[in-house]
Amino acid sequence: MDFGKLIVISIGAVFINNYIFSRFLGICPFVGVSKKLDSATGMGFAVIFVMSLASAVCYALNTYLLVPLKLEFLQTLLFILVIAALVQFVEMVIAKISPSLYTALGIYLPLITTNCAVLGVAVLNVNEKFTFIESLVNGFMGGIGFTMALLLMSGLRERYETADIPKPFQGFPITFVTAASMGLAFMGFAGLSF
Repeated sequence: MDFGKLIVISIGAVFINNYIFSRFLGICPFVGVSKKLDSATGMGFAVIFVMSLASAVCYALNTYLLVPLKLEFLQTLLFILVIAALVQFVEMVIAKISPSLYTALGIYLPLITTNCAVLGVAVLNVNEKFTFIESLVNGFMGGIGFTMALLLMSGLRERYETADIPKPFQGFPITFVTAASMGLAFMGFAGLSF
């Protein structure tokens, strides 16, 4: 096992190729759930779990079912079905363990099913020809990067509630300006320049 490659995948998934700030995947829950720190934390942990498990299950199904049967064209459909099943499981667990978090996440919890970041990590694992461990690490660290972005934004949005922001910028305008600024900052990790 090449630990150096795992470290590169980890750093890349969190900072350089962050699914929100660099790949622009998962913007809907990023904007919708980042109003409060507690709901952002809960959503982050749910996404970490789903991304990690989806990476493992999708890798196994692709490698041991789709490729041997030459059914790679069903890849996206199968990945969506796996993600939907995992989200249903997470939704049931959160509803049982923490009803208040379940209520706070609201519609955004079932939307993990259509969160393109979760599907994106499964597809990118296949496209990058990652091994099982590399896929698992990429999924887990991609979830960590997603959670970090949510927590950063929710912390700022909570501070905006007490900040003196001009009326035209209150609400979503300042959120989008902040998200754009954060995206530019994350582009610096990749060494991109204009």
